[in-house]
Amino acid sequence: MPIVPVILSGGSGTRLWPLSREAYPKQFLQLTNNLSLFQATLKRLDGLAGCEPPLVICNEQHRFMVAEQARAIHARLSGIILEPVGRNTAPAVAAAALEKQDDAVLLILPADHLIANEAEFHRVVHNALVYAETGHLVTFGIVPKTPETGFGYIHRGNVAGEGPGFHIQRFVEKPNLDTARAYVDSGDYYWNSGMFLFGARTMLTEMNQHAPEITRSVQEALSHSNKDLDFIRLDRQSFQASPKISIDYAVMEKTQRGVVLPLDAGWSDVGSWAALWGVGDKDAEGNCVVGDVLLQEVSGCYVRSENRLIAAVGVRDHVIIETADAVLVAAKERVQEVGNIVKKLNELGRREHLIRQRVFRPWGSFKCLNIEDRFQVKRIRVNPGATLSLQMHHHRAEHWIVVKGTAEVTRGEETFLLTEDMSTYIPLGVRHRLANPGKIPLDVIEIQSGSYLGEDDIVRFEDDYGR
Repeated sequence: MPIVPVILSGGSGTRLWPLSREAYPKQFLQLTNNLSLFQATLKRLDGLAGCEPPLVICNEQHRFMVAEQARAIHARLSGIILEPVGRNTAPAVAAAALEKQDDAVLLILPADHLIANEAEFHRVVHNALVYAETGHLVTFGIVPKTPETGFGYIHRGNVAGEGPGFHIQRFVEKPNLDTARAYVDSGDYYWNSGMFLFGARTMLTEMNQHAPEITRSVQEALSHSNKDLDFIRLDRQSFQASPKISIDYAVMEKTQRGVVLPLDAGWSDVGSWAALWGVGDKDAEGNCVVGDVLLQEVSGCYVRSENRLIAAVGVRDHVIIETADAVLVAAKERVQEVGNIVKKLNELGRREHLIRQRVFRPWGSFKCLNIEDRFQVKRIRVNPGATLSLQMHHHRAEHWIVVKGTAEVTRGEETFLLTEDMSTYIPLGVRHRLANPGKIPLDVIEIQSGSYLGEDDIVRFEDDYGR
């Protein structure tokens, strides 16, 4: 049977704030090397025998990041399913199984995990294939090294058949420290990885038995979906009717077909800054440092600078993260509470948890340099060959100054080229478009002025990206 990887990329990564934001979550960040976690997940499939191009399931607002990051590493995808709203992993798995309900075996992988030993990962996946082909639902249990309280656990039962797997006795919620220590000492418990392998038809059979309302809603969402380029847009109303529940609760805790295979391959879910410190390279004092950082008598810290110099003196076991619009300082033992900061920002109506100063678009990106009452300054980068939508604004005018590359400008009925050090003015209410006809990135300084400068003041007339 062919293996169809299904990459679940719907998470928001709030515990890695302020680097991870709702509009640019952790799976798309380069946290440990020059690949994002999403790209590393795709590359992990290289060399996995019998593996077909993966199917990605993601939030609708992340669709172009998924497509662009896959393209950047020459990864071929079989499709991208867009969730109009987040409903946890069970509806996402149902969508994949319904989309691929032939003889395919689905390998469910979160987009934001690290695995150091990929050869061992491949070996265990192929061991699991024997179980999947005989009608079992396989989950991969991580062999624990320490008594972690931030993970759920799987209690293994008797040996399953003649392979290396075990029947699942029970799933256990996140324990306290003493209980976690007892679990690790017993050798009968694994961390719950959230990775699975099973036949699409087998999963649908079990879901129809244990959670029929999910398959019913998702089937309707697929039958009313729209296909746009490589994107499959699920129907919002139907998909939203599905229960919001994980595949663990919906099926795996109820099925009699569950099997767990131990996996010891240097796994991390990179679920917090402490976890990122744990997998990072450290200096002689145990510090993991990224960016422009100067330390004196500092030990056991994770310090990351995105823009400015960070200087620290006499700090131990802390996390210090600097971004353009926010700074986090936290005791390393309490970084699991960073999500509470994100909730507070949301309650206060602030935006620092939503977007970063640099915002990515399918055509490139823009960065807000300054914003004041009635004016805003941005640096816009347009990728070679890319084109923004033909658009108009009701409340603002714009000045464009080209600082690098060549711009093709549409303004009203005229179209003309601008090169470096040239500029133009777009009056309020005039249709306009910016394009990069060149072979190098186009950088433009945009000065907006007007009574309202929000991103929603835009009327699109033509758009290459279906927005």
